[in-house]
Amino acid sequence: MYAVIRTGGKQYRVAPGDVVKVETVAAGENGAVEFADVLAFSGENGITQPESAKVVGTVLNEGRAPKILVFHYKRKKQYKKMQGHRQDYSQVRIDSIQVDGNTYSAAK
Repeated sequence: MYAVIRTGGKQYRVAPGDVVKVETVAAGENGAVEFADVLAFSGENGITQPESAKVVGTVLNEGRAPKILVFHYKRKKQYKKMQGHRQDYSQVRIDSIQVDGNTYSAAK
């Protein structure tokens, strides 16, 4: 089973036990993080759109992605601009998916 969550303006397909890199999220106590914006859930009954669902995870580490270069250029105008960007991220392990009172967690 898996869930589709939205965080940082992007959508991620996650299952219990997965490790995903998402945009920086504020971790709570013991590095716990909770995603309440669940768009879809796939279980025994097929894909549903749950009303009360949340995904619970743990922040493993935080870092910065590799640098990408952004180059702006206008031909014949002598205009060039080079800029670099490094996106911050949090690496999150998905511990459990809670849907309508049922909890689905990773096998240990």
